[in-house]
Amino acid sequence: MGNLIFNITKMKKLLLFAVVSLLLTAFGANAGVIVLEGNYQGKNLFVQNPFGSSGVGFCVMEVLVNDQVTTDEINSSAFEIDFKNFQLKLGDKIEVKIKHKDDCKPKVLNPEVLKPRSTYEVLSMKVEKDGTLKWSTKGETGKLPYVIEQFVYTTWKKVGEVEGSGSTDVNEYSFKIVPHSGKNQFRVKQVDYTNQPRLSKPIDYQSTSPTLDFMPKKVSNVIEFVQQANPKAAEETMFEIYDQYGNIVKKGFAKQVDVSNLQKGVYYIIYDGKSGEFVKK
Repeated sequence: MGNLIFNITKMKKLLLFAVVSLLLTAFGANAGVIVLEGNYQGKNLFVQNPFGSSGVGFCVMEVLVNDQVTTDEINSSAFEIDFKNFQLKLGDKIEVKIKHKDDCKPKVLNPEVLKPRSTYEVLSMKVEKDGTLKWSTKGETGKLPYVIEQFVYTTWKKVGEVEGSGSTDVNEYSFKIVPHSGKNQFRVKQVDYTNQPRLSKPIDYQSTSPTLDFMPKKVSNVIEFVQQANPKAAEETMFEIYDQYGNIVKKGFAKQVDVSNLQKGVYYIIYDGKSGEFVKK
């Protein structure tokens, strides 16, 4: 009698385990999920959908867009996730979840369509009297930083960065610049996943700052930036110092530069929008 009860109890446990296993499988315990996040850029996703390892049924079980189940036909070797069904606007955030069997994995063929693209259009750009660069844009479809560049001597150099809003509406931005004496040029740019910069047209700005020089030309310890018209008046300026091989050895924004730790030799200096050279003794 005791053995009979033991066997019945054991059978009940095995049956319960089997039922639980079936339920877990049915509800996706043995499933994986691919999650993609980004912004709607007006294009759809395409998915390559293999069979499961058993050879019965396709890999993808369900697709959700912003937690809403899609109505796309997913029971095929390849299918399209159509975002037009969700009434999305350009730039809207998107989260895609592709639930699949654990023994296989679908492949999203064009995930880059959710990455932000640089699509801005500059409406206006100017430098205020207080040295603030201001610009307005429209048509942004994803959050990308604006890089502010200044033309210094012979090349464009990054002088700052402002986060873009990503809105298609009109956006206003500002950045405090540090102009050198005379004519200055500034521009902004964005770089998206294509690595191709989208550049604004440069704007000119005429600074009333005094023209600078540096001294001495043969130096042991400290170089000082001074007004050409008044060598006793030191002024701050952006500078870069290069050795004779073109390697940058010092850079910054200051009235003076300590060069005591440089080796003896000829050096080249870019400052106040121009270049010069000095000898380290």
